[in-house]
Amino acid sequence: MTRGHDDAADLDAWRAGDRAAGERLFDRYYEPVARFFVNKVGDASPDLIQRTFLACVEGMERFRGEGSFRSYLFAIAYRQLCLHYRNRDSDRVDPTSVSAHALDPSLSRLIVEREELQLLLAALRELTLDLQVVLELHYWEECTTVEIAAALEIPEGTVKSRLRSGREKLRANIERLAAHPELAASTLRGLATWAREVRATSRRTPE
Repeated sequence: MTRGHDDAADLDAWRAGDRAAGERLFDRYYEPVARFFVNKVGDASPDLIQRTFLACVEGMERFRGEGSFRSYLFAIAYRQLCLHYRNRDSDRVDPTSVSAHALDPSLSRLIVEREELQLLLAALRELTLDLQVVLELHYWEECTTVEIAAALEIPEGTVKSRLRSGREKLRANIERLAAHPELAASTLRGLATWAREVRATSRRTPE
């Protein structure tokens, strides 16, 4: 059975009153939601994780299953991220013009040893938020363009455009931030590998 079928079955059971099914959904998606926040908001990450799952429970009756459950959950996470910055700065945050690094210069809560991973996380944080979110959902969570479009409530064509632009600007950031050209080259060669390591690292990162 695929993850999508697991989600659909657990969602139906949860709506029918099976609390264990709801707990399975939350267990399945705790780490992905944690990864969504960890490289963007520093120490605020645990609070936003909690807010995301609370909003998921409160809004479940409004979710009609038009998309996947994880798209619905990442949509909530993205709204919580924007709300966090708006409440903190008392102003509207434009994700197309500001980066996570500019909004919160504190380091990612992901503790990594490999130089390539340190460089990748730093380079991602210097992208505008709209590009960082799309690239992390694509590389870290292996979301499809359809799922990303549903989560961010934008056309699929816009997702593809942001992926292209994000890759180009990520490359430029990596080359600019790298301590030496060989580090930049090894980081760029292995983006998929480093994404897998980020997923593994996030499972070891304490709260």
